[in-house]
Amino acid sequence: MSMRLLLLVLVLALFGALTAAALADVGYLGILAPHFQSWGAGQVLADLVILALLGCIWMVQDARARGVAAWPFVLLTLVGGSFGVLVYLVMRERATDAATTAATRGGAVSAVS
Repeated sequence: MSMRLLLLVLVLALFGALTAAALADVGYLGILAPHFQSWGAGQVLADLVILALLGCIWMVQDARARGVAAWPFVLLTLVGGSFGVLVYLVMRERATDAATTAATRGGAVSAVS
């Protein structure tokens, strides 16, 4: 496992724990509601939406270049925010690690590398 993959898995796990705690505390709507109470909070929500959309555009382009279906990750991003991009990055890094291992062992390189 590469250091990059380890870091991505750690970020995904920690963000998942934070999200689970927030959901348990206030629920899904409780996470969103504060973003509609002030201009500052609305700006933060708009910023996150823009980043999510940019992440989706990048994932679609990268997935096409790698021969991978992007729609599950885009759907997860639209429903779960950063989880979609984080899961895509983990899967991408796993494929890269597998291709690197196969290449060093003289094996075939998969299409997702």
